[in-house]
Amino acid sequence: MLTLFSLLTALPAVLALHLLEPELVLPVFSALLFVEAAFAVIAARLIHVPESADNITLWDLAGGFTLIGCAAAVFGEPDQAALFLEEQGALRPASRP
Repeated sequence: MLTLFSLLTALPAVLALHLLEPELVLPVFSALLFVEAAFAVIAARLIHVPESADNITLWDLAGGFTLIGCAAAVFGEPDQAALFLEEQGALRPASRP
């Protein structure tokens, strides 16, 4: 489970570093980690595993994703998130009624 957590955290970080501009990495990485946390919560609700203090559960993964996503959001600046949203809006074709 720890290997899965590591891969699901490191792989998006590496992809974001290589595919995005440096000022967009933290906002995108933060949003991606929140999405991963949501998927981990859904999986934890669907898969009922007996809780044990010795094992890492999907709830632990969801908490880890959320914590790292919050840290990325705190370290990122709001103008970087606005830049990302403007860029995404520019990629959409203008629709006229």
